[in-house]
Amino acid sequence: MPPYEAETAIANLVKGWIKTRLDRLKEWVDRNLQQEVWNPQANQEGYALSAVETLRIIDETLDAFFQLPIPAHPALLPDVIAGLDKCLQYYVIKAKSGCASRNTYIPTMPALTRCEIGSKFQGVWKKKEKSQNTQKRNSQAATMNGDKSFGIPQLCVRINTLHHIRSEMDVLEKRIVTHLRNCESAHLEDFSNGLSKRFELTPAACVEGVQQLSEAVAYKIVFHDLSHVLWDGLYVGEPSSSRIDPLLQELEQNLLVISETVHDRVRTRIITDIMKASCDGFLLVLLAGGPSRAFSRQDSQIIEDDFKALKDLFWANGDGLPADLIDKFSATVRDVLPLFRTDTESLIERFKRMTLEAYGSSARSRLPLPPTSGQWNPTEPNTLLRVLCYRNDEAASRFLKKTYNLPKKL
Repeated sequence: MPPYEAETAIANLVKGWIKTRLDRLKEWVDRNLQQEVWNPQANQEGYALSAVETLRIIDETLDAFFQLPIPAHPALLPDVIAGLDKCLQYYVIKAKSGCASRNTYIPTMPALTRCEIGSKFQGVWKKKEKSQNTQKRNSQAATMNGDKSFGIPQLCVRINTLHHIRSEMDVLEKRIVTHLRNCESAHLEDFSNGLSKRFELTPAACVEGVQQLSEAVAYKIVFHDLSHVLWDGLYVGEPSSSRIDPLLQELEQNLLVISETVHDRVRTRIITDIMKASCDGFLLVLLAGGPSRAFSRQDSQIIEDDFKALKDLFWANGDGLPADLIDKFSATVRDVLPLFRTDTESLIERFKRMTLEAYGSSARSRLPLPPTSGQWNPTEPNTLLRVLCYRNDEAASRFLKKTYNLPKKL
């Protein structure tokens, strides 16, 4: 057999060997992920044993490849790296699948209403609204209930696992370079080629996965696990008797679990996401909390004090999040809160002016109802309208009745 035919035959045999090893690895990943329970006590580091085993098999595959008695290691190395990269990416995608997202947990906004000033039936409607909100929220998160593999500690293990895999990529690449140095058939250009053939899919998938899981943890805690003290409790009825303290107590307990479970390199990210979710929840209660909530101008001081207490929880006397992060992600709440202190007449005039600016001359004869964007802003018509909807005074109620014929209850 001519030399070039022998080289081709050997290369084809090795490619077949590579495919077989990669197929087995993918099957192993599938089987072990089905059995994975994401137990935080599985090891001291807090990441999944299936990831440890997957990385071990990848190490063994690389060792076995470089021990093959062939001269073409450098030429076939890109095939090995690309195949292992796809297998690890597959693990990452499977590890984060089914873990929901931010939108899974945020409750549906109730229809706009106006305050029922001083009604003796108000408590009845509050109870009704509360049950409706609970039903809508639970129907959205139903797929997550009853599955322990999606609890907060288990989601934290998934995050630790993806972070661990990401950090191991650099170790794997250095190990490949060491193998090349010990390879008799390797030339100088092979080192540059080997260094250029990096794991590309897996690191990006890990970064995206940590981001998605971190957000899922944050919004699950705030909107699902703590819904009884946020959506169903905060400022329901009389704001002065339903303040933020119960929410802060349970948030603090969850932050302790996060701090004890999550790797310190990703801890700040998750706690930041929890603060963002908490600010979103706080604003949603104020601007879309349903007829069970109503605020007078005097309540603005309570709201501002509670918001400061929320920020202080994450500041933790300097041991928590950096002040600049807290300021950055609480900016929307900080900008909107002055509206609750503003007198009703000024709010109505500002709302009219902003609506006319947004819709032009077509809005002069009849003010259109501004759509809900969810991007709360003190100069955005829908935000101003919602402050009026929850303003507990006659002037706001009359304006909303006359302009939009909004009901007092759902």
